[in-house]
Amino acid sequence: MLSRGSEFPAGRVALIGAGPGDPELLTLKAYRRLQQAEVMLYDNLVSPEIVDFCPSTVERIYVGKSAGNHTLPQEEISRRLLDLARASRRVVRLKGGDPFVFGRGGEEMALLVEHGIEVEIVPGITAALGAAAAFGFPLTHRDHAQSCVFVTGHYKDHSIDLNWQALAQPQQTIAIYMGVKGLDIIARQLQAHGLPGTTPAALIYRATWPNQKIYPATLATLPEVARRHAVAPPALLVIGDVVALAENP
Repeated sequence: MLSRGSEFPAGRVALIGAGPGDPELLTLKAYRRLQQAEVMLYDNLVSPEIVDFCPSTVERIYVGKSAGNHTLPQEEISRRLLDLARASRRVVRLKGGDPFVFGRGGEEMALLVEHGIEVEIVPGITAALGAAAAFGFPLTHRDHAQSCVFVTGHYKDHSIDLNWQALAQPQQTIAIYMGVKGLDIIARQLQAHGLPGTTPAALIYRATWPNQKIYPATLATLPEVARRHAVAPPALLVIGDVVALAENP
């Protein structure tokens, strides 16, 4: 693993978090690596403005995934990174949010390290942090939430068999990534395991982007709100008392 330093030698891969969308939320190190890159592989949720931080001479390879539409299988993306590094290129892998928060950066890093490739991790602001900041509510609060958990809305096999008992705790904020398609199950199971139907909740679409939108609800009304507004991915689901503090322009 790599840590501090301004050098970006040939044959290294930088796994970079692009943040939730707003280009001004990109870190200085991420910007510097984009300027130094020779080739960039980037995802669907990276804003065009951030992609354009790379010089025009940089080779740009789109490897984005959306629901039911993968440009390349994950294994092929990891293999492409390996081949480019072996060809002595300075490689940037640009991911929305943070590469280690539901970004599959761990899988890509493991393959590269296994084959002796030097990997640098540049963290980014993950979607839950961006959403909370964009709409003015905290994820933790001494009066409302003493814990916060980040959860994937489905497993690798697309099942939604989560630890409902652990999630349905009082004074806890739940941020669920990729949970739009499983809203009915999520809302039903959390209530069945003790979380009141009146618990504040919100679906947040493209936080920090110009077209960001928040859809306030309660745990009981979540599925109805999602259907009424035709909420589609990419949207983050946040459940907990802190959501009641959100600004709703």
